[in-house]
Amino acid sequence: MSEAGSLIRSLSGRLAARNFHSYVINDIGVGIVSGRFPIGSILPNDAAMMSEYGVSRTVLREALKTLEAKGLVEARPKVGTRVLPRNRWNLFDAQVLSWHFEAEPDRHFIASLFDTRLALELRAADLAARHRNSDHIRLLKYWAHQMEMSFDAVEPFALAELEFHRTIAEASANPFLRSIGGMVELAVTLTIAADAGADHGRSRRVAAYEAHHRLALAIEASDPDAACNEISGIIRSALAAALPGPPAA
Repeated sequence: MSEAGSLIRSLSGRLAARNFHSYVINDIGVGIVSGRFPIGSILPNDAAMMSEYGVSRTVLREALKTLEAKGLVEARPKVGTRVLPRNRWNLFDAQVLSWHFEAEPDRHFIASLFDTRLALELRAADLAARHRNSDHIRLLKYWAHQMEMSFDAVEPFALAELEFHRTIAEASANPFLRSIGGMVELAVTLTIAADAGADHGRSRRVAAYEAHHRLALAIEASDPDAACNEISGIIRSALAAALPGPPAA
């Protein structure tokens, strides 16, 4: 399982330590998502992969079982391990989403990601405004303040933004909405990666903080309409930063 914030931290090269098992999973996962192992193809046999990765059969088999559980591959007797179609992949899995970032997702994937994020976070903001408690408000204001303190530090800003949205999901009291952290993290990472070196990057982060501050106040005021309006603007602005140029088809 990917730790929350690990994808954002990878932007600065601070990767979590990986054992042989996780290394094999990640390398094959990125290979599948990027097309190095094409859909419908059969992965190399156990002997070849054990030699390539320098791991035992047990480590390799456990890695392939993990990939099978995520819907990327399917093992069949006398056939081998086949790469499954994209419609079988679990795109709500944080690790699968992180592999898409490493494989540089196309415009349609990014637009679809933000479209789904908008639908789910609109509901999360609405519910958060109805069910939040004092601890949620304290955390929202804390993370908004951390964003305000990090206009010139991309990674801390992005981590604070992620935690802000995770707090909204928690405040929604909906266990399914609490499970969208991987999707939100990928969206935040794409946005931050796109504007990290841009001239307007700092001004975008300032505007993002201001919108998050207003969102925290709307949730504190138990105003679902205002909360939904603010989060809609936040996500649409983030999409514009992550996907500059003509709208996706």
